[in-house]
Parts: sequence; C-alpha cells; structure tokens
Amino acid sequence: MTVLVTGGAGYIGSHMVHALLDAGERVVVLDDLSTGFDWALPQGASFVVGDAGDQTRVARLIAEHRIEAIVHFAASVVVPDSVRDPLGYYRNNTVNSRALIEAAVKGGVRHFIFSSTAAVYGNPERVPVCEGDATVPTSPYGSSKLMTETMLRDATVAHGLRHVILRYFNVAGADPLGRAGQSTKGATHLIKVAVEAALGLRPKVEVFGTDYPTPDGTCVRDYIHVCDLVRAHSDALAYLRTGGDPVTLNCGYGRGFSVLEVIDTVKRASGADFKVELVGRRLGDPAWVVAASDRARAVLKWQPHFDDLESIVCHALAWERKLLTHAS
Repeated sequence: MTVLVTGGAGYIGSHMVHALLDAGERVVVLDDLSTGFDWALPQGASFVVGDAGDQTRVARLIAEHRIEAIVHFAASVVVPDSVRDPLGYYRNNTVNSRALIEAAVKGGVRHFIFSSTAAVYGNPERVPVCEGDATVPTSPYGSSKLMTETMLRDATVAHGLRHVILRYFNVAGADPLGRAGQSTKGATHLIKVAVEAALGLRPKVEVFGTDYPTPDGTCVRDYIHVCDLVRAHSDALAYLRTGGDPVTLNCGYGRGFSVLEVIDTVKRASGADFKVELVGRRLGDPAWVVAASDRARAVLKWQPHFDDLESIVCHALAWERKLLTHAS
C-alpha cells in the first residue's frame, strides 16, 4: 500500500514525505510546483507534476500505486491574498479538494488526512480555542478550508471515507537534520520573514497592527514546529489504520506569542538587530489565536518534541543559512 501526498514538494508536505520514507512507507507526491520545489523531495518518493483537482490523473495514480491513504496539503495559504483573490482560493482550495475527495471515494481510498487551519475559527470567542467552538472565518482562506471540512464529513457519512482533519495553528521551523525547510520566495510567515531580515535578505519586518486587545497590542499566535505537526499526521495515519473514527483536531501547543515577542526571539537567536516598522492592520487577521490541543494528545497519543519558540527559531535560522550557502 502507498500514501499519496498532495502538495508534497511544499514546506510542510516535504517534511511529511521525509517522515513517511523514514518510517518505511511507499510515497507518491502530486504537486503542481506553483509554490513547491522538486529539489525539496527526497530520493525514494515517486513524483508526479500535476494538480490535485485533476481527477483523471489522481484516479490513475490511485490505481497504479494502490493508494491506501491520501495526505492532502495542496492549497493556497496566504490570508491577505485570499481577501484579494477569493475566487482563486475557492477554486484551488475548495473545488480541487472536492475533486480529490471524489476521486478518493471512487478509487476506494480508505484513509484521508486533511490539512485545515485555525483560520476556520475567525476571531475565537475564547482562548484557547477548542475544536467544538464556533467556526466563523474572517477570510476566504478560512472559509475555503471550512468548506472542505464539511465535504469530508459528508463524504464519510455517504461513502465511509475515514478521515482526520487537522487544524494547523502557526507552523514554523525546519527539519533539525537540515533536509527541509520553508523555502518560498516572498513568504509571509512571521518567523520566516524575521529570519530573512536578520540575515540581511529583507530590509525590515513590518508589524501589522499594534492596537489589538493583547498585552503588547500585536497579534498573538500559537507557533508549532513543522516536525511536531508532521508527527501529528503520522500519528493520525496510524490512528486511522487501527480503526479510529473520523475526528477533527487542533495542532498547536496551547500557548501563544505576540509578534513583538517573536521578533525579539529572532533578534536574540541571530544576534542581529534588524529594522522593525509598525504599520496598520491587515484584513482578515484575528487578534489572538491559541489552540486547545489536549484532544490531539489524547486521541492520537501525540507528543510534541520541539515545544519551544527558541528551538523553532534556531532551526529556521539554520535552514535559511543553508539556503544562502546553496545560493552562493
């Protein structure tokens, strides 16, 4: 049996592919390379350039490789971009996911793990936010993911597709072995942006809003190390294979850091004092989003290994320095 990883040449997907191969799994990657990199994929994975919404191609892959499980990462993920281009996000995230789910059902795929997001909660009524709390997205990105969650649950009722939905909080860091990391040009993730500024690759870091109802006025987020997030996916696959029921789970550590706290951590870790510019709020940004993650720990027996902001930042710095070395 084989695992199909959509978006496997991207940031989180490439870490997943490494983890699956490390565990002795057979892996097929489907990625259109719109944001991913073929060089990010390890040897041992079969790679196909294509769209997760291409049902003909997906059906062929399912049949040829006897796909047993799909881990679905392929998506557009930038909140402000989704506000500017909502229809593009609904096409790439929702329409393509619908096509992929249908191909999975028709092809007899047994297990489906979906990359969702804390953005489905919008501005949570309480912090930490629990999986059963209200889902009121404030961006088309969050809405596009929530629609896919609904489709998955309905497909389970109608067709028995067993699934785990993982709602990511803020993913950061890189493989401690230096095999993978966040490599996207012009990335908007705060830790990636701050690390690039620390290494002189950006002239400054912009802080979007300083008047939020948080201790220092900047947005607070729950940052999770990419390798701990991938471990949750591996645990979810094991859970489904042993007969686990469909479930929706938060992936975070349960505590948050403000934008200014993250910037200070990057400055300390890098030894660089880069320029920080305070600007106005961005559309679609909630003030405070932190996960209640006890359900993932209980259901999946998930145990994070890198629950430390400084470790996350140091791994991100090491990866950025590696990219610089390779570029030169």
